[in-house]
Amino acid sequence: MESRSRDGVYDVIVVGSGAGGLSAAVTAAYHGKRVVVLEKAEVLGGATSWSGGWAWTPGNHFARQDGVREDKEQFKSYLSSVLGDRYSVESKNIDEFLDAAPKMVEFFENNTSLQFTPGVNIKDIYGHLPGAGTGHRSVAPRPFNLKKVRPALRRKLRHQLYETSFLGMGIMAGPDLVNFLAASKLKPKGFLHAARRVLTHFVDLAFYGRTMHLVNGTALTARLVQSADDLGVEFRTETAGLELLQSEGKVSGIRVQGPSGTEHLIAHDGVVLATGGYSGNVALRAETFPRTPTGQEHHTLAPSSVNGDGLSMARNVGANFVKDNNSPAAWCPVSLVPYFNGKIGVFPHIMDRAKPGSIGVLRNGKRFVNEANGYFDYVDGMIRGVAEGEPVVAWQIADQEFVRKYPLGMAKPFPIPLFPYIASGYLKKGKTLEELAKKCGIDPSGLEDTVRTFNTHAREGRDPEFGRGESAFNRYGGDPDVGPNPSLRALEKGPFYAVQIHPGSFGTFAGIEADHRGRVLDTERSPIDGLYVAGNDRNSIMGGFYPAGGVNLGPALTFGFVVGCELAGIGSPHSV
Repeated sequence: MESRSRDGVYDVIVVGSGAGGLSAAVTAAYHGKRVVVLEKAEVLGGATSWSGGWAWTPGNHFARQDGVREDKEQFKSYLSSVLGDRYSVESKNIDEFLDAAPKMVEFFENNTSLQFTPGVNIKDIYGHLPGAGTGHRSVAPRPFNLKKVRPALRRKLRHQLYETSFLGMGIMAGPDLVNFLAASKLKPKGFLHAARRVLTHFVDLAFYGRTMHLVNGTALTARLVQSADDLGVEFRTETAGLELLQSEGKVSGIRVQGPSGTEHLIAHDGVVLATGGYSGNVALRAETFPRTPTGQEHHTLAPSSVNGDGLSMARNVGANFVKDNNSPAAWCPVSLVPYFNGKIGVFPHIMDRAKPGSIGVLRNGKRFVNEANGYFDYVDGMIRGVAEGEPVVAWQIADQEFVRKYPLGMAKPFPIPLFPYIASGYLKKGKTLEELAKKCGIDPSGLEDTVRTFNTHAREGRDPEFGRGESAFNRYGGDPDVGPNPSLRALEKGPFYAVQIHPGSFGTFAGIEADHRGRVLDTERSPIDGLYVAGNDRNSIMGGFYPAGGVNLGPALTFGFVVGCELAGIGSPHSV
């Protein structure tokens, strides 16, 4: 990419190009700062581009426009109920987040190319707790036409994660996904929608070599990159941060390794670390993740370049590394997808677990969790349910009706054939539950007993063991065409299918300690002058809990915005 500056001197240097870093870069540049964004990979976007793109932003103006009259005390009540004792540790950061998140959404919506879609029907996960929301607390980027980005920059944008796409085409949660699933049920409206989207995608592949209709995380990254480009932000890809530079006690720049060798870049106002956390660092996973003795037992959904560079540089200048959260990472159940070329993909099980006609079991054949709860809870249940010394794995089991109506992991519903997934070994198939259990290494009698008991209650729309389908969050993730409980249906008719589930994560919760202004704190809890942090490099303000979808991206965008305001000399973003 052609550089817009060659003297190596900036007001602000941002290290990392995910949501947190780009939010800080756009905000600072909007207020007149000369900004460069450094990215170690060949492409921009980091783990953000492979995410669903949803950000938890309670109190946003879309909710107010729809007449929702929630206040900060309700949000605090919910978070304190989820976080428990951890809430008091993070209370000042949480206060700042709740104040700044609505301002962040309005700032981007009114001043940049980042335009949002409100999550009107997206529920908080723990609906039984005080203050829980039943919608209007989330936003996602509107779909984006990549043709709006200049070609030189377009080539630097990360593609959709293949495993969460259809041949590279992303599908957005909400009406887009609903219509695709309707096609598998032979509904004409669904077929027409799917046909139009797929045809457009293949035309894009023919003319541009990639899809041009971006959704989810790719749309979020592209909209932020376009916003930054409009404001004159410089991007340097294939440029890794090596060491923070200090002058008279202040972080004054960074030593980097780029295509032309080693350079010293100077930052007059500050350096922002936003390299995405350390979930790709096998040694740190072994040190901080539970039930991961070698670090290889965990499968991250982040790019391999996300390996703790920001954390390492920060610790070398005295930053505090917080490791005592409830959880070190934002867990997500994943399955490993073997391809015929020998590569292994990682698929995140986000929406299939809540659909009726499927259950999750351990090796003993027993269920271990409410499958329709959040992805974090599924992995947490695996970790707690598997005996010490045994590999932490589970199986998601489904019947024939399920696999033709809904995805089971990477396996797509009708009309996509199942045989490639069976042939590769990804999908296990048995005419009976006993045959399936033997193929998977599951206790056959345990599985048969579990399914028999589950079916008896599911026919009545009940789940006495785990309460599946009782919460608004569970029902929203189910199928409205199924009753009396949209999340429950008996597993009736074979053949039966299974996918093996492993512990994975979207990114780390553990990270660099920072104050409510985004300033990095040292081991004595004092700010390190000139050093800021955003995104997954920053220790999660949620204390290792997962109260709602989007609690990674919501704080990442918000504290990037806060840091950008701080670096621009505005102080409180509430005045923006």
